[in-house]
Amino acid sequence: MSDKLEFLYLSEPEVIEAGVLDMKNCVSTIEKVFELMATGDYLMGGPLENEHGMMLWFPTEKRGPNMPVAGPDRRFMSMIAYVGGDFNVCGDKWYGSNIANRGKGLPRSILMVTLNDPDTGQPLAHMSGNLISATRTGAIPGVAAKYLAKPNAETVGILGAGVISKACLKAIAETQRSLKEIKVYDLFFEKAQEFSQQMSEELQLNVVPVHTLKDAIVDADIISVATSGQNKARIEKQWLKPGCLVTLTGPADFDDEVYLEHKVVADNWKMHEAWLQDAREHPLGFDSIKDWAPTGQLLQLVEQQQKNSEDIINLGDVVSGQKLARNNEDEVILFVTGGMPVYDVAWGYQVYQNALQKGLGTQLLLWEKAHWA
Repeated sequence: MSDKLEFLYLSEPEVIEAGVLDMKNCVSTIEKVFELMATGDYLMGGPLENEHGMMLWFPTEKRGPNMPVAGPDRRFMSMIAYVGGDFNVCGDKWYGSNIANRGKGLPRSILMVTLNDPDTGQPLAHMSGNLISATRTGAIPGVAAKYLAKPNAETVGILGAGVISKACLKAIAETQRSLKEIKVYDLFFEKAQEFSQQMSEELQLNVVPVHTLKDAIVDADIISVATSGQNKARIEKQWLKPGCLVTLTGPADFDDEVYLEHKVVADNWKMHEAWLQDAREHPLGFDSIKDWAPTGQLLQLVEQQQKNSEDIINLGDVVSGQKLARNNEDEVILFVTGGMPVYDVAWGYQVYQNALQKGLGTQLLLWEKAHWA
């Protein structure tokens, strides 16, 4: 007979109290994940161990009376991973997303994170995942800036004045102590103004809104792209300052020459190659990759043999010291990221450990004794 089994439930207020918004700790945690990835001490879904996740693709027409149809940001996805090292935990980020949620007073995406013992499979925790996901998303360009930005970077250009850009800027400021000015562009100038005021006060930095995309980019040592929607930010080649780092948390529209002429560093290129395989099998055809994969334009260049995959460096190899990314202060580097469940599992596990230490959360009963065992 199996013994009593419980797991910890954590609400959003409880994950906040457990430190989910502690960007310094999150950056440190994500940095450790990149080190583990460089040694192969991780797993993600699929037989190639590097799938971003498994997604429901809604049809364009109903097949049943209640079946949802395709729409902007409408999807369900399960993102599973194992993270080794001191984490040694399995987990899943599960979410549903629909841009129409905003008209219902809900976030676009609603996420939950579940953690499991990697040996027995028993659940350890089930917790609110929106802030876990947002904070770890921001931490990634922070780690990238630590290893890829030129020394003593002073200026940052922020494209998009949403929640993710706030997280990205907080993480970049955490690893770049020489910053002097941040310029923020958004399609809606009022949002850029509000963002600038809030982040100026929080970070004690000179954060200013600008009226044009170009104004945010031309003098920037670090450019953070975290926009969403079908209209990608168009970045002209001549706007890129020598030596700048472009972190692509969201997609941007470049001339192909930008990808072909400059160094590209990826969060995990094997995951992007898995997207390439998905595109070859996609019912809408290979060219659809530019619409649904964040690195679609780059992947098309790889498929066309214009860009060599062998030239793309993984950030984990840089963090672990296996490879050197920046050769000089004038080198332009593009950092591409697509989001990986290893981040959610690792940061969720750290939040879970903090919650245990603070006595937070509610223990929920799965069973006193398993009915069938």
